[in-house]
Amino acid sequence: MNTLELQKTANEIRKGIVTAVHSAKSGHPGGSLSAADIFTYLYFVELHIDPKNPKWAGRDRFVLSKGHVAPGLYATLAQRGYFPKEDLVTLRHVGSYLQGHPDMKHIPGVDMSSGSLGQGVSAAVGMALAAKLSQDSYRVYTLLGDGEIQEGQVWEAAMFAGARKLDNLVVIVDNNGLQIDGDIADVCSPYPIDKKFEAFNFHVIADVDAHDFDALAAAFDEARRTKGMPTAIIARSIKGKGVSFMENQAGWHGTAPNDEQYKIAMEDLERIGAALCQK
Repeated sequence: MNTLELQKTANEIRKGIVTAVHSAKSGHPGGSLSAADIFTYLYFVELHIDPKNPKWAGRDRFVLSKGHVAPGLYATLAQRGYFPKEDLVTLRHVGSYLQGHPDMKHIPGVDMSSGSLGQGVSAAVGMALAAKLSQDSYRVYTLLGDGEIQEGQVWEAAMFAGARKLDNLVVIVDNNGLQIDGDIADVCSPYPIDKKFEAFNFHVIADVDAHDFDALAAAFDEARRTKGMPTAIIARSIKGKGVSFMENQAGWHGTAPNDEQYKIAMEDLERIGAALCQK
């Protein structure tokens, strides 16, 4: 899939995110939109997966550590063919398998249930260690929020991963700079993020443009070539990316658009899609 096709796919995923959260009247659009290009690159280029066989033993694993951005993961899985896109409108509805946080028992393509912040990276580290012990070739990827890395468990897991030289592990930090309470630097600054991961014996690829597919490709290629240590990709992103009134607004961390806002958001994304079709 070339860069233009990836851009179009990511835009469709953003439409799915906004539609799902609007239908649920709750959820987390801001971080889902900031990570949409990362999700797109992972599921349409990087990961060795088979949507027709979600439990394939040789598949690469992905853990959404910041589980509240489930709308982003669900929209991506649906776009990739794991389940019907029409089901996105059932997000958070009673009886729906698309719960507010990922559930590995009921959602095809979800490798690990997640929700409580800071815990997903530990699960990913365990998966990476298991692959090493069993001499399997699959790789493990996990996506964290930059607010999430204020959690101490993240650094316990990082210390272990670095000590065990888990070069089959890639930690991605969605660095959009905002969390539910505002600017991450004001709440409890995790900066400098790159130096922290370096101190835990990670190979760090810093300041990657999370909305540039060429930059993402270079970062993930570098991670795949790195031997003897895990990799951390610090991806600089825009919270609410693609929706004019949501971009860089902490208030859209966990707020659903009303009908009027939904209409504006979809018009924004339709314009982006139309522009991409002209290229």
